Amino acid sequence: MHEITCPNCGKAFTIDEAGYADILKQVRDTDFEKQIHERLELADQDKQRAIELAETKAAGELQKAAAAKDVEIQALKSQLDAGEAASKLAVAEALSALETEKATLASELEQARSEKQAAVELAEAKLAAKLETQLAAKAGEIELLKASIQSTQQVSEQAKQLAVQNAVGAVERERDELKSGLQRSQLEKQLSEQSLKDKYETQIKDRDDAIERLRDMKARLSTKMVGESLEQHCETEFNRIRATAFPRAYFEKDNDARSGSKGDFVFRDFDGGSGGSGSGSGPDDAGTEIVSIMFEMKNENDETATKKKNEDFLRELDKDRTEKGCEYAVLVSLLEPESELYNSGIVDMSHRYAKTYVVRPQFFLPIISVLRNAALGSLQYKQELALVKSQNVDITSFENDLDTFKTGFARNYDLASRRFQEAIDEIDKSIDRLNKVKDALLGSERNLRIANDKAQDVTIKKLTRGNPTMAAKFAELGDGSGGALS
Repeated sequence: MHEITCPNCGKAFTIDEAGYADILKQVRDTDFEKQIHERLELADQDKQRAIELAETKAAGELQKAAAAKDVEIQALKSQLDAGEAASKLAVAEALSALETEKATLASELEQARSEKQAAVELAEAKLAAKLETQLAAKAGEIELLKASIQSTQQVSEQAKQLAVQNAVGAVERERDELKSGLQRSQLEKQLSEQSLKDKYETQIKDRDDAIERLRDMKARLSTKMVGESLEQHCETEFNRIRATAFPRAYFEKDNDARSGSKGDFVFRDFDGGSGGSGSGSGPDDAGTEIVSIMFEMKNENDETATKKKNEDFLRELDKDRTEKGCEYAVLVSLLEPESELYNSGIVDMSHRYAKTYVVRPQFFLPIISVLRNAALGSLQYKQELALVKSQNVDITSFENDLDTFKTGFARNYDLASRRFQEAIDEIDKSIDRLNKVKDALLGSERNLRIANDKAQDVTIKKLTRGNPTMAAKFAELGDGSGGALS
C-alpha cells in the first residue's frame, strides 16, 4: 500500500500497488509515445531528404552518361567518316595509277606502230629505188645489145632476135621477181603489224584482268587475312622440306596466351639421342634440344592508312621469346618494302634485342638453317650437360625432397603459430566483449536504481502541480476523509 498526499488540499489517501503502478504507467506511456512520434517524424523527414538527394544525384549521373555517350557517338561517326574518306582516296589513287600505266602502254603501242610504219615505208622506198635502178641498168643493157646487134652485120637475123628475146625474158623475169618480193614484204609488214597489235592488245587485256583481280582481292582481304596469308606461306614452305631437312623438328602455331600475348610459330629441333620418331614434343621424346626459335609474321595491306615499322613489333617478340623459353626470335616481315636494309637479306637486330633477326619471306628457310647449323657446334656440350644432370639426378632429387620437407615443415609451423596467435587474439577479444557486457550490466543497474529513486520520490503534490482538476479531486477526497494529504 502507498500513501499519496494531494498537492492542493493536503489530504493523504492510500492506494494499492495496482493503482500506483497504473498511475506510473499513464505518466510514462504519455511521455514515451510523445518521444516515439517525434522520432518517427524526424526519421520520415530524413528519409524524404535522402530520397530527394538520391533522385537528384541519379538524374545528374544519367545526364552525364548521356552526354558522354553523345560525345562517343560523334567521335565514332567522325572516325567512320575519316576511314571511308581514306579508303575512297586510296582506291582513287590506285585507279589513277592504273589509268596512267594503261595510257603509257597505249602510247608505247602507238609509237611502235609509227616506227613500224616508217620502217616499212622506208623499205618500200629503198626497194622501189633499187628496182628503178635495176630497170634502168637493164634498159641500158638492152640498148647496148640493140646497138651491138645493129652494128654487127655478120650475125644472122635469127640470132639477133633470139638474143633480144633472151635478154627481154631475163629482164621480165627479174621484174616479176622484184614485184613478188615487194608483195611478200608488204604481206610480212601486214602480218608484223597484226602480230604486234595482237601482242599489245593481249598484254593490255592481261593487265586489265590483273588489275581487276587485284582490286577484288584488296576489296575482300582484311588486315588479318593478309597476315594469315603470310603465315600460311611460311608454314607451307616449311612443311615442304620438313621430312628431308628437319625430321625431328617441332614447328607449330603458338596457342599459349596465358601471359597475355603469343607469337605466331614456335620452332624447336632436337637430336636423336634418346630415340623417338622426332615428333618434337620435347627432349624426353627426341633428345637434346639443338635450337629453338620464336617466329612472328607481319604483312600489311597496301591501302592501310597507318604504316607500321618492323621495330614496332620487336619488343613484344622479345617478350614472347623469353616467356616461351626460345633461344632466338625472328620477325618474317613484308613491312617497309622500300627499305634497302631489310631488302638486302638477314638483318641482325641484336643491338636492340638479344638474338633477334628480321628477314623477308624468301629468307625464312635460310635463317632456320643458319641458326640450326650454328647451334650444332654447341650440341656436344649440351649432351654432356644432360649426361651430368642424369648422373646427379639422385642427389638433386634428395636435395629437392629435403628442401620440400623443410619448406613444408616451415609452412606448417608458420600456420600453427598463426593459428595459436589467432586463438590468443580471440580470447583477448572475448575478454574485452565480456568486460563490455559487464560495464553494460553495471550501467543498466545504475539506471534501474536511479529510476527506482525517481519513482519513490513521486508524490500527489508533485503529480497535481499545475493541474487544478486533479488538485480539486484530491481536495474533495481529503475533506471527506478528514485527513491531510501529504
